Amino acid sequence: GDTYGVLPRPCRALVLLNPRSGAGRALEDFQAVVQPMLADADIAATVFITERPHHAQEKVREEDLSQWDTLVVMAGDGLLYEVVNGLMERPDWEQTMKKPLCILPGGSGNALAASINYYAGNEQVAKKKLLLNCTFILCKGLHTQMDLVSLSTASGRRLFSFLGFGWGFISDVDIDSEKYRRLGNARFTLGTLQCLAKLRLYQGRLSYLPAAPEQGNPPAPRAPQANGKAAQVVPPAGTEALGALPADSLLAPLGQPVPAHWTVVPEEEFVTVYAIYQSHLGTNLLMAPAARLHDGCIHLFYLRAGVSRVALLKIFLAMARGTHLDLNCPHLRYVPVRAFRLEPRTAAGIMTVDGEALACEPIQG
Repeated sequence: GDTYGVLPRPCRALVLLNPRSGAGRALEDFQAVVQPMLADADIAATVFITERPHHAQEKVREEDLSQWDTLVVMAGDGLLYEVVNGLMERPDWEQTMKKPLCILPGGSGNALAASINYYAGNEQVAKKKLLLNCTFILCKGLHTQMDLVSLSTASGRRLFSFLGFGWGFISDVDIDSEKYRRLGNARFTLGTLQCLAKLRLYQGRLSYLPAAPEQGNPPAPRAPQANGKAAQVVPPAGTEALGALPADSLLAPLGQPVPAHWTVVPEEEFVTVYAIYQSHLGTNLLMAPAARLHDGCIHLFYLRAGVSRVALLKIFLAMARGTHLDLNCPHLRYVPVRAFRLEPRTAAGIMTVDGEALACEPIQG
């Protein structure tokens, strides 16, 4: 049911490459694996090597991008996060965000690359095989839509995320294992074992707008109808200017209670909360098998306090095959949602968006 566009031939690609991402082999792998394939496919690549954090974000925010047919990121998910947010900071973001983006795995987790490989119907692979598959997808030139999630924080930040938001155990593993970056994907295994040994609990309130009515809950209200057609959401006053960012029409301001038709989770002690919008959390972690690139859905997982270390380890081992929900663990809950809010009771614990660390504060998306 997807509709696809196709890149022109010949094609001009700007490749944004982080030589330090993952195990530090991105440039070497690009030259050995990717460049010959792009040449055969009549894709002319101009390589921009990043030298510092936010370098790619500044580049795409200020660059005249009309000379490129596609932007290619050869790194981990963090560099694509920079690119997406740099594009959304442009006054012409609405036009620029129509330019096809491509991810080539050069990092440790490579979650979006693994997700796209999964959507393409390929078997789950990693390292060079995943890079080959993703480069082949770029060479074929087919592109389609992808959801973005708009995140707002209590301190007033507005962020755009393509992969997931996390708090607690999963984010701890992600950030604590940074020091083992040279190990590639194995860093997450080591990080998981370390965080299991010092399992922590996090206190806060989690609320969400279900994607479909839950048992005992009334259906979520739809946009008002006008003459039998869905009425357009009217942006708040003062945001109609050219280049204004889209309004978060499903969200109440963070200082106000969530709307009455939202669900508030009764428990307030969690091991982890993770809102993911793609299928994979890493190359070998199929967290949301039902997810698709643009299903209009946030796949919300939360793990309540009381889960044992053994049960938690079983969940992560089963996630390699996407069978973790089949374990029927009473502490693990999964619900597809359209919006969520998380209000930590204290500023304890690490929050992450697309694998990048955030200050711990109330946030909604």
